[in-house]
Amino acid sequence: MKEILLKKIQNKEIKAGVIGLGYVGLPLAVEIAKAGFETIGFDIVSEKVNKINEGVNYISDVSDEDLKILVDMGKLSATNQFEFIKNMDFIAVCVPTPLDPHQQPDITYIKNSVENIGRYLKKETMVVLESTTYPGTTTDIVKPILEEMSSLQCGEDFYLAFSPERIDPGNTVYTTKNTPKVVGGIGEEASQTIGCMYRTVLEGEVLEVSSPEVAEMGKILENTYRNINVGLINELAMLCDRMKINIWEVIEVAKTKPYGFQAFYPGPGLGGHCIPIDPYYLTWKAREYGFHTSMIESAMMINDRMPEYCVQRAEHVLNEDKIAIRGSHILVLGIAYKSDINDYRESPALVVIQKLKQLGADVDYYDPYIYQYTKNGNTFIGLPSIDKESVALYDLVMITTAHTIIDYEMIQKNARKIFDVRNAMKDIAIRDNIELL
Repeated sequence: MKEILLKKIQNKEIKAGVIGLGYVGLPLAVEIAKAGFETIGFDIVSEKVNKINEGVNYISDVSDEDLKILVDMGKLSATNQFEFIKNMDFIAVCVPTPLDPHQQPDITYIKNSVENIGRYLKKETMVVLESTTYPGTTTDIVKPILEEMSSLQCGEDFYLAFSPERIDPGNTVYTTKNTPKVVGGIGEEASQTIGCMYRTVLEGEVLEVSSPEVAEMGKILENTYRNINVGLINELAMLCDRMKINIWEVIEVAKTKPYGFQAFYPGPGLGGHCIPIDPYYLTWKAREYGFHTSMIESAMMINDRMPEYCVQRAEHVLNEDKIAIRGSHILVLGIAYKSDINDYRESPALVVIQKLKQLGADVDYYDPYIYQYTKNGNTFIGLPSIDKESVALYDLVMITTAHTIIDYEMIQKNARKIFDVRNAMKDIAIRDNIELL
């Protein structure tokens, strides 16, 4: 099987399928197609399927031109008909892995996708799980489903591996194309063969590790590392506020040390598709082994508390001007979870808005990248634009995302009071009406 697949990879005869056409799946599908392989994207959302087949892009990290060319060439297409899995030689699963209402892992999308693969899986196929999950998912969940539904044997009839996605929306330096790739297969031949496929498609280093569990834990470590360090700096930000010390200046001082320190910055909480979620997967799995991840859970508690803390600070800022938060008019600037992108998944700004409204504030938002968003089945519309007249109407302008295209000098000159939780206005000289986190 290995030699057959390696030859097909070399001759560009592999037919590739990518299940899940979101921020992870679509960029991967585009890169596979650009490398010369016929690629089909699978998704249950008809709107995504139709857009791709029309050559219409909806992901900021994908080139509009690349997508259109690949579709017109017949190298890339999309479908919601999973029977086409039977024609695939390489299948990557890139579906969401959210948390359920009890903050426990919800791998429903993975199971559904794997069941669809199992129904149509043929011999001599490479299957890769890219969705972030807890250690053991590939071996204990994915493998049994595939074997039972297909009556094929992993390692003998098909190869299976975990290769974690490493997507950083808006990052133009490290993309799907050049970010190092980790592959942990069930068996050395699986790692080698699937690793060869990724090397043919991508430019970044491909590292083969000893097992899916190592790759799964490595992905969790990457994001838990950030969660813990952001938790540390958020806790210090709260302490520095009580001590009347500027946390932003403290960080600038500390980062002058050329070794042993990496700068992390406070904010209203954590957002995105991985960092706020992945540590919950690990803490949940650790309980199976009677292990309590106290440091990780403490950091998560701090970060989860930040939206509420920022709202409390906003209330304090208003009180200083003898304005009650109930009935106040507040403009929230930026709802994306990070600067200069249109992604609001798990964005703490949405929690801030919700809590401000619960306290009776009249809240508007402006985000140049996100005109509307949906939360809990409800759609919210932002301001189409802001100018000096509109900014002057609000009792408080609260900056929750540091988009670089916003005119912060105009904001400073016209806002009554500003609560900047991202230090977005660090270059503004006049700061009399600016309160920092």
